[in-house]
Amino acid sequence: MSALHTVNNAHRRALGPIATPDRLLLGPGPSNAHPTVLQALSRNPIGHLDPLYVELMGEVQELLRYAWQTDNRLTIPMSGTGSAAMEAALANTLEPGDKVLIAVKGYFGLRLADMAGRYRADVVTIERPWGEAFTLEEIEAALREHRPAILGMVHAETSTGILQPMEGVGELCRQYGCLLLLDTVTSLGAVPVHLDDWQVDLAYSCSQKGLSCPPGLGPFTMGPRAEAKMEARRGKVPNWYLDVTLLNQYWGTDRVYHHTAPVNMNFGMREALRLLAEEGLEHAWARHRRNAESLWAGLEALGLELHAPEHLRLPTLTTVRIPEGVDGKAFTLHLLNKHGIEVGGGLGALAGKVWRIGLMGYNSRAENVELLLELFRTELPAFRPGAQTGRPAAVAV
Repeated sequence: MSALHTVNNAHRRALGPIATPDRLLLGPGPSNAHPTVLQALSRNPIGHLDPLYVELMGEVQELLRYAWQTDNRLTIPMSGTGSAAMEAALANTLEPGDKVLIAVKGYFGLRLADMAGRYRADVVTIERPWGEAFTLEEIEAALREHRPAILGMVHAETSTGILQPMEGVGELCRQYGCLLLLDTVTSLGAVPVHLDDWQVDLAYSCSQKGLSCPPGLGPFTMGPRAEAKMEARRGKVPNWYLDVTLLNQYWGTDRVYHHTAPVNMNFGMREALRLLAEEGLEHAWARHRRNAESLWAGLEALGLELHAPEHLRLPTLTTVRIPEGVDGKAFTLHLLNKHGIEVGGGLGALAGKVWRIGLMGYNSRAENVELLLELFRTELPAFRPGAQTGRPAAVAV
């Protein structure tokens, strides 16, 4: 018997069933899944062409249309995370040389620009500081100057906590003859989204934030104008796996095999969307707003400064400026290791400057706000300059 074989056998004998710690995920995502969703995920799988699964596929599509407030025929969950749905939006509509305008106000606007460039688009960007949003005047000026085929924007910028106002943007895109692509990763199911009223042509999201489901699916929707551009392509979509012309045959009326769909993830997605419909969109939106406002008021009462101006704050993701002299990463590790609570750090231009606190989907509850505020009140002082080491003191920040 070889030494390698002996080592592998010993390793296998030492392994037991997987064990994960209980975490309260209050970072930028993923968030904790709803317990009922987890139960749905644990059901025995069935075939991806089973008549019962085909019926469930239709239910998922209709529930996604409700969540997005759209009648788009092509509305499906991509088999992949939100980044796969982001890529699908670009892969299916872009051809080499197409001019694409990306409105960048944070990390995920930069990702959109990077992806578009990989499909050999002519990418131009307009930018705002990481903590601001675009005005209609700025958007119109850029559309007039560049005349793009697609305008890409992030509705809820996870890196900055900024919510981009969307009223009037779709009308401008119609006026200047371009498609409007919208990232709703951190807004779907938690923040008002009205795709049809806003005249959005393409949108994508994820499963693990406002929808209270684990990561693994990327909701995607395409309106008639985007469909027309896709159908007028001169060549094939350059990404086989995300090719909507092929996926449409599986998710459409024919149900032609394309790939082995993640059946159990769609069990979970169906349950998550059912729970959202049961609560009602407007009630879910109000719950997220109410809990976010409670968090904002509590943090400011502790003397902490919020990064985003109040009129642009994102209810699902709050950016808090790390106080001068505080090791922000050390404090988040303390919350994780001692209390099992995850809070995120900053990305890109905000790395080391902010904490990112998520209240999304199932995690947007008053008791989570109260718990986190109490930990900031009692334990952050120990991480301030000049604080004595040891157990955090129960004193106000």
